[in-house]
Amino acid sequence: MGTNDKTDSNDPPRKGVIRMIAGGLVEGDSHHTQKAEVRRAHDETIRKVLDVETAEDTPIIEFGRAEHSGPKNSHNDALVITALLDNYEVGRIFIDSRSSVDILFGDAYDQMQLGDIPLEKVNTSLYGFTGEVVHPREMISLPLTLGTGHTRRTCMQKFLVVDVPSAYTVILGRPTLNAFQAVISMYHIKIKFATPRGVGEVQGDPLQSRRCYVEAVRKGQKRSSNEAPKEAPSSKRGKNGNPEEDPEADRGTPPKVQPAEELLNIELIPGDLEKVTRIGSQMGETTRKEVVQCLRRNLDVFAWTPKIWRE
Repeated sequence: MGTNDKTDSNDPPRKGVIRMIAGGLVEGDSHHTQKAEVRRAHDETIRKVLDVETAEDTPIIEFGRAEHSGPKNSHNDALVITALLDNYEVGRIFIDSRSSVDILFGDAYDQMQLGDIPLEKVNTSLYGFTGEVVHPREMISLPLTLGTGHTRRTCMQKFLVVDVPSAYTVILGRPTLNAFQAVISMYHIKIKFATPRGVGEVQGDPLQSRRCYVEAVRKGQKRSSNEAPKEAPSSKRGKNGNPEEDPEADRGTPPKVQPAEELLNIELIPGDLEKVTRIGSQMGETTRKEVVQCLRRNLDVFAWTPKIWRE
């Protein structure tokens, strides 16, 4: 399955357990390397089309209805699993096929104490991560193990270390899914992958997924409240040309709503000063006449006193 793959029926000892948390790089970090990767992908596509030889046999990956072990009712749970990362048992791993990179969040990285593993500098930023540009701390290569028993499989994967608050410890994106030849089923809340000894699988954890969702919503709401824009100070000018302070601002009273233009008083019944309304002064003469005529034709819809309104 490749030089980076390891399979063994004996589970390795755990170093520890990492569960709670207290556009990016594809195949290179430079512009030249990324252009070379595009050419390589193109050449690989042509080679597969022209190659008449059968590729190495791989087991068939399929999902049956009897395998469904999620909620009895329909669900929209994310696929969140537990796996071994450098022999640490890491929970809250989010499987995201939309991500072009694998992510190791900074809090999880710090808990794993990986100081003896060399880091690679990263110049490429991530876009669309939290609605803004995110600059990864570094990149690290770690052994990732999925599954158990004789269908367990290990691959060396590159992770971008990102210092962003998250309900998850790790995001496994397309690089890992492709490396493991993995297929996910959201209905079954399960991921399956090919190994030389058959099909391996990891069952998702719906309870863990929902806990992560609740925590992610809470973190998002807290971040939104902290980033709420402040109201701009009053732009009114006093007689001396300096900004005029709003006396109501200190009392926490919202500023009064002011019309956007000067208003004209219109007598709906000519000569009756008690039945007056106002309209904008910036409309054309023809339009103003039409509006006044319309208001006078519909005089009966105006409630001039509470008594009329009750009737």
